[in-house]
Amino acid sequence: MEIIIQPTYAKLVAVSAEIVRDALLKKPNLVLGLATGSTPIGLYEALIRMHKTDGLDFSEVTTFNLDEYVGIPPNHPYSYHTFMETHFFSAINIPSENCHIPQSTAVAHEEFCERYEATIVAAGGIDIQILGIGKDGHIGFNEPSSSLGSRTRIKTLTQSTLEANAPHFGDSVDAVPKMAITMGVGTIMDAKQCLLLASGESKAAAIAHAVEGPITAEVPASVLQMHPRTIVVIDEAAALQLKRVDYYKQVYANKQKLLSSG
Repeated sequence: MEIIIQPTYAKLVAVSAEIVRDALLKKPNLVLGLATGSTPIGLYEALIRMHKTDGLDFSEVTTFNLDEYVGIPPNHPYSYHTFMETHFFSAINIPSENCHIPQSTAVAHEEFCERYEATIVAAGGIDIQILGIGKDGHIGFNEPSSSLGSRTRIKTLTQSTLEANAPHFGDSVDAVPKMAITMGVGTIMDAKQCLLLASGESKAAAIAHAVEGPITAEVPASVLQMHPRTIVVIDEAAALQLKRVDYYKQVYANKQKLLSSG
């Protein structure tokens, strides 16, 4: 697990966008796993700028989103279909048929989840899975106690997740869908590389538990310690509860020196 600590959210976004850009330049048909939420928005904005100013090409890219609420239509203003169209897909040259987002209905969900997993495999697997992290350490909608080997399925959301998402539903917890379809922890771990982003002091405890705590289903993100290629990019505020901040900064500085000398 590589920990990259940046002074600001803007710097966090710049580093993350460079990682995705470099991977796309090496592999034009990159398979991207995408996340929603406030933290990845800056990353998507940076990639859009690279597309418009530098010609970064998404025409062969395939994407798979982590999750979607159950029980609201794709055109709902707060669905993740709408989120991705608004913040990313509408501004780049990715074919719509290459964009995969879990369905927002519970109808025949088991068959759908199996097909979603099979479609990821048929695409060659996810090259980079972008992740956020919940205050309780969840990734995707894999809430605490989720099996670390779980696959795409429907999950019931915890009260803390409902409260965290309430601002997107008129500040009404009751209006937030109570279930979601999500990639499983095991599905996420199958990605060739994971890129976890976190910003702000409110995520500091979750980052500390995920990076330096024990691997436990109570903190699903902690399983990323076992992934061979996980990069965690955070700002200073999200790093506040880490014990080895100076070491992480030293490791990153030495890596940059090696890259510049090479």
